[in-house]
Amino acid sequence: MNNNSQVKMAEGDLKLLGAGPSQFASRVRMILEQKGLSYEYLEQDLFNKGELLLKHNPIHKKVPVLIHNDQSICESSVILEYIDENWSGIGPPVLPVDPYERATARFWATFVDDKLFLSFIGILKAATEETKAEKIADTIAALELLEEAFKKCFAGKNFFGGDSIGFVDVTFGSQLAWIKTVEKISGAKLFDKTKVPLLVEWEKRFLAADFVKSALPSVEMIEEYMGMLRVTRWKVASAN
Repeated sequence: MNNNSQVKMAEGDLKLLGAGPSQFASRVRMILEQKGLSYEYLEQDLFNKGELLLKHNPIHKKVPVLIHNDQSICESSVILEYIDENWSGIGPPVLPVDPYERATARFWATFVDDKLFLSFIGILKAATEETKAEKIADTIAALELLEEAFKKCFAGKNFFGGDSIGFVDVTFGSQLAWIKTVEKISGAKLFDKTKVPLLVEWEKRFLAADFVKSALPSVEMIEEYMGMLRVTRWKVASAN
């Protein structure tokens, strides 16, 4: 089956449930756009979850959810691998073909979500200046480890995915707007070219892609979301 036939198959039966501030939804949008797949994007209200989201993700009730032929695929990393396997003949691969390189990509993508994200979000949650300083140090240390990985594991490449944006790139890249938001609110400098020069250059190449720019949320959008989240939590605490 040729690529044109595969693209045609995706038309009309592919939907993505997402939300503007969600880095997890952003990374899925990037890959769908990169592959040129035709899909319908359905924005979800994270503070008043609708029937469609609850129907297609009854377990976690979160975005993103990819709906293909009325079948639901949840969790961003699972969705990315599904897209990679289902439309393998279209566009660059999401994950490397080599098994070891695939395992390496999965490891660093998990590192970004489990270590890096929790570190820089911890800066905003810090109750004391001492804790804030610790979280800033943790974030910088995590970025430096990612810098070393890019230098050693992905040496000489423009992206973690090689010559094209791939699994680790969209996982890490989808966090960039959140990192900038944390920098703005906290006053901390996290993405520093004196500490992570390779990542700073990678960021320029990554953000130059049109499908990346169209999927990333703005700092203002994230700030608005965080403000609404604080209000919602305050209302819940007051009610209890």
